[in-house]
Amino acid sequence: MRLSTKGRYAVMAMADLAGNAVLPGSEGRPVALADIAARQDISLSYLEQLFAKLRRGGLVSSVRGPGGGYRLSRPAGEVRIADIIMAVDEPIAATRCKTGSTKGCTKSGARCVTHDLWEELGQQIHVFLSSVSLADVVERRVLGRARPCNDIGNDAGFADDGNAADFESSISANGKSVAAE
Repeated sequence: MRLSTKGRYAVMAMADLAGNAVLPGSEGRPVALADIAARQDISLSYLEQLFAKLRRGGLVSSVRGPGGGYRLSRPAGEVRIADIIMAVDEPIAATRCKTGSTKGCTKSGARCVTHDLWEELGQQIHVFLSSVSLADVVERRVLGRARPCNDIGNDAGFADDGNAADFESSISANGKSVAAE
């Protein structure tokens, strides 16, 4: 499953907006879409379409005139990533059929054998994105949350505290674990 460009760009632009709104001297000032477009390398006309939807969704407010632009409608800690994606009409789903649908997965109109698996995946993605705030993204508190199942740190006997630096510092120049010596 891939998140579409619409959803990714909306999250990128909102993170840019939130991050630039808290810079010293910028508090409360609107951010111009042209500035976001330049920083994030996103088409200005595409951003205008996305921000119209974000405004209708109550996530941003616009300020017209010289020095105008957009602001978050509420604190970044209260804006969930799932809210952003849903505001731009992006479904959070891993199936091609509607959530809860009993038909439509196959050409014959029947549910496919893996329908429930993909529907559950979509729900879990929604739960995760609902647990992450825009502030989490801006302050980089999301990074490092996910750990692979075969976490090499655990295999080497290190605590699963998410600190890769501890693991890296335990490796000598020749690649052998210092802890094993």
